[in-house]
Amino acid sequence: MNETPASPAPVHWKVVVDAADPHAQADFWAAALRYEVEDNSALIDRLLGLGALPEEATVEFHGRRAFRDLVAVRHPDDPFEEESGTGLGRRLLFQRVPEPKTGKNRLHLDLHPGAGRREEEAARLEELGASVLRRVKEQGGEWLVMADPEGNEFCVQ
Repeated sequence: MNETPASPAPVHWKVVVDAADPHAQADFWAAALRYEVEDNSALIDRLLGLGALPEEATVEFHGRRAFRDLVAVRHPDDPFEEESGTGLGRRLLFQRVPEPKTGKNRLHLDLHPGAGRREEEAARLEELGASVLRRVKEQGGEWLVMADPEGNEFCVQ
């Protein structure tokens, strides 16, 4: 009998965003997407206890230890590793970089709040710290181009 070889598992991925203040960006995007900020405090405590992570590589964030230079947000319905708090599904990871954003994004998120909810969603996002850059109306549709608090562009359909 011929057996078909098993297909390789799909590749796990996350979107990584460079940031001046990764924790502020995580708070913005968690609220914007209605995601959860990951809690990596158990992993951090374990690494500190093993001497594998220096204390200065951590900060207090939302009343718990967090990595100083990176933090992620994840979809609340997706699985995550209990031991590390790391999401195993849809995630955005914000990492501190020394240089500011200088040009147009080469990759951006499109948010789809639902039919007839674009303006309501844009107003909610502006209250969170986003700004409207421009309104686009083309033959293929309408959307808003917005920027997060650090100037990263995204669209609201």
